[in-house]
Amino acid sequence: MSIRKDPETGLITLHTAHTSYQLWADELGIVHHLYYGPSIGEADLRGLEFRSDCGFSPQPAGLDAQRDYSLDTLCQEYTGSGVGDYRIGCLRLTAADGSRAADLRFAGAEILPGKYELPGLPAAFDNGGECETLRLTLKDPVTGLTVVLLYGVYHDADVITRAALVENGGSAAIQLDKAASACLDLPFGEWELIHFHGRHCMERQPERTPLAHAIQTLRSARGASSHQHNPFAILAAPHTTEDAGECLGAMLVYSGNFKIECEVSQMHSTRLVAGISDDDFRWTLAPGEQFVTPEVLFSYSAKGLSQLSWQYHHFLQHNIIRSVWRDHPRPILINNWEATYMDFDAQRIWDIARQAKELGVEMLVLDDGWFGSRVDDRSGLGDWQFNEKKLGCTFNELIGKIREMGLLFGLWIEPEMVSPNAELYKAHPEWALTIPGRAPTTGRSQLVLDMGRPDVVDYLYGLFHQLLADHDISYIKWDMNRNMTDVFSRLLPTERQGEAAHRYMLGLYDLLGRLTRDFPEVLFEGCAGGGGRFDAGILAYCPQIWCSDDTDPIHRIKIQYGTSFGYPPAAMGSHVSASPNHQTGRSTLLSTRSTVAMAGTFGYELDLQRLTEDEKDEVRCHIQQCKEIQPLVLNGRYDRLTDAMTDTCFTAWQFTAQDQSRAMVSVVVIDPQANPWPIHVRLKGLDPSALYHETLTDHTYTGAALCHAGLTLPIMQGDYPAVQIMIERIDAV
Repeated sequence: MSIRKDPETGLITLHTAHTSYQLWADELGIVHHLYYGPSIGEADLRGLEFRSDCGFSPQPAGLDAQRDYSLDTLCQEYTGSGVGDYRIGCLRLTAADGSRAADLRFAGAEILPGKYELPGLPAAFDNGGECETLRLTLKDPVTGLTVVLLYGVYHDADVITRAALVENGGSAAIQLDKAASACLDLPFGEWELIHFHGRHCMERQPERTPLAHAIQTLRSARGASSHQHNPFAILAAPHTTEDAGECLGAMLVYSGNFKIECEVSQMHSTRLVAGISDDDFRWTLAPGEQFVTPEVLFSYSAKGLSQLSWQYHHFLQHNIIRSVWRDHPRPILINNWEATYMDFDAQRIWDIARQAKELGVEMLVLDDGWFGSRVDDRSGLGDWQFNEKKLGCTFNELIGKIREMGLLFGLWIEPEMVSPNAELYKAHPEWALTIPGRAPTTGRSQLVLDMGRPDVVDYLYGLFHQLLADHDISYIKWDMNRNMTDVFSRLLPTERQGEAAHRYMLGLYDLLGRLTRDFPEVLFEGCAGGGGRFDAGILAYCPQIWCSDDTDPIHRIKIQYGTSFGYPPAAMGSHVSASPNHQTGRSTLLSTRSTVAMAGTFGYELDLQRLTEDEKDEVRCHIQQCKEIQPLVLNGRYDRLTDAMTDTCFTAWQFTAQDQSRAMVSVVVIDPQANPWPIHVRLKGLDPSALYHETLTDHTYTGAALCHAGLTLPIMQGDYPAVQIMIERIDAV
């Protein structure tokens, strides 16, 4: 069993293959967090708790004389509010009488087989007997509020999932002003925070800072997980590296407003609280109703950041992503966006498709501009009728000719948005998020539909269900190109407007769930102006996400590097675009652009007809090479061989087969040097006793030699040159 409860002490220990997590409810019903770290067997760690009379830290009612006992200093599993703990809280509420207190006490624990579910929200799933659930119940005796803490213990994956169900067991409505998913109190240790900040076209840039005796907050209030902050954070010991040291991750399975808060307390313990952002949040909980919080994925590694990344990569691939495409190579596609933008007709698309097929591409994706009055980004969103006048044919004629060429067909859509001049908005202005009496704020000349309205979700479901049912579409790129403002739902009463942003996410998940279940053979790719919603919540419906609108390969190296700390490369949409690059003006070699794009789901984002014959031959070779290495990218282990943020000369990464039979090492020179130092890389993850042939110098080495001594590359100069080195096991020593 992965979950054990001592019948005498009540001590509860959660065990994974390499970690333990321990908690305990005392005689007052306060649930203490005792430990999360390397496996400790059946040890009882209650004796490690430190208690002292810490001035101005109050005692619970009835413990006046026991001044070394205070909620303000204890490490807890989930905190109440207003009863003596002044640190970051998990819960904040207003009761019917106006009071704000919640005193949560232990009311029972159940150990259940399998994995719990979260109604309305994406969550990890059990592939069959790999998970056990702990259901821990806390109650406030005055208000009747109940909080059910859910723990999913995935033994082999070294992952523990957390969520909370907040239930109103009283006789009057309660206003929830904050309802976090999980709290993690670490009683000892020095920790640094690794988080992933950014902006549009430069997402998920890792930053590492020491935790201070202060509150450090990662959050989004944009209605999406955002380009600016990712709902994933790592706590690492100060000397932790890729290959050694302690670190633990917290990843929210949520795509909307979030908050991850860290605080080092006056007693030098560290608290991390994660969940929906409480900024502008208020949820009315009527008697008998339940609020479900999003899930958090916790994982711990004592062997450095690489091990933590592998654990998340494997878990997301096998326990979050449900798509039938999860384990299958993705079609190599050509997207017309950077080739044509919105200036195209059917003949131009067919010409691109014909050239793509001749070079070995497998799918054409028609991007923005195919519908309604859409000739630029100021009109047409919401009117999802094929523009026969612009294209010069019917939709089925367009698709039919592409299919006759032997290509699959994919389509760009942006269901969540509407243009102010669209017929849909004229017919249903109440369907958009706008504030009565105020002129609406626009972004990219568009408004946001109120996805919290069931009538909006039903309308969009019917529309896009019919689109997919009537046409031979193999791929959908689901975009979302502005953040929320004017968050006001015409459906909700005044006192419930604080629910609008979260109800939006529930509606989005409902729509995504219905369409992906109805059309399981369709490959859905998430997108939000590139990587503005790259999170585990979207991955539950879309097995890949467009990593960034910045297709410059030198920038993409850093974007994909930061993304890889938590998310698998097989989920990163990455394409070869034109040179000079449309975003930066930088010129790079076609081989370099291909090397970088092969570290994700490979495709093209340029007009292949403009390439020279030599470049077309190169594309044919790159496509063949991509097909050969796709199993490595999809199912192999990914290693960061260099630090892309600090290494100024070159960047290197490696994919290795799970059975260590082969590997691919990619090296890109990002700053060619005069009188250069040697480019030297040490490989990882090979069988030390096996012989491997490497294609760089056509030599054979043991795995130990490649991992400890490494490879020295010849001088590489020019416009950001790159090389891919194949490593094949040939024998055992």
